[in-house]
Amino acid sequence: MSVRLFEGKEHALSYWKYRISPSEEIINKILVFLEKHRSRPFELVVDVGCGSGQGTVLLGPHFSKAVGTDVSPAQLEMARQHSSAENITYRECPAEELPFENATVDLVTSMSAFHWFDHPRFLKEADRILKPKGCLALLNYTINDMELSYGDCSNALSQICKEFADALMPYRNPYLGTTSMDHYKKAYNALEYLDKEWHETLQTRKTVSVSNYIGLVESFSPYQTILREDPEKARRLSQDTTERLLKAMGVTSPDTEIVLSVRYYCLLACKP
Repeated sequence: MSVRLFEGKEHALSYWKYRISPSEEIINKILVFLEKHRSRPFELVVDVGCGSGQGTVLLGPHFSKAVGTDVSPAQLEMARQHSSAENITYRECPAEELPFENATVDLVTSMSAFHWFDHPRFLKEADRILKPKGCLALLNYTINDMELSYGDCSNALSQICKEFADALMPYRNPYLGTTSMDHYKKAYNALEYLDKEWHETLQTRKTVSVSNYIGLVESFSPYQTILREDPEKARRLSQDTTERLLKAMGVTSPDTEIVLSVRYYCLLACKP
């Protein structure tokens, strides 16, 4: 089975405003892996479960054509609003039914979405559309691995960050299990491609405001579950976390900037 979430317009806007994108270093790691197997120029990349399109935009300059796909019309509308590149387009479709001919795609990516798919069906579909020596890149980061830095109170901030994440755990979708990483490791082990790599400690650091960090966490599915079930509880959780962070920092404005560190993990594989 696959899971359909993140489809409302407000949630799509939250995705665009707050979700972080892979660093240039991570994108380059994917491209270097691809270049080991296929010579430039690269023709077509398909970014599956693209959401509001941040990852698709990062890939676009490196390909003749980039296509982002998603099941959510609201997410795709947001992606189209923020993409002006002529070589980037978006298609509405399930991850397990991709509208591309056999062996026509250089690179298939999924950034923070694969764990929601029907994994065997998606991997079979990715294999179908990939060219020989085409590559697959599945990457994700988790809320549990986030750290915050500010002055000499970074440890305190990271502890508050962890407690915020822990408060959301009871609302985690059962489909995901204890950790999303398990889905990616299982896919890595299941793939029969001989040339594949597993990377577990790819760090991305970004300067964000305290309010933007809160907005990022609010965009995750467990928080959205609380928001649907008990809006007041969700509001209190965000407010209390914001107040604790500001107090630890010795500031009063949620616009104060902090450094957010996120740990990505990534599966790279090349079709024979």
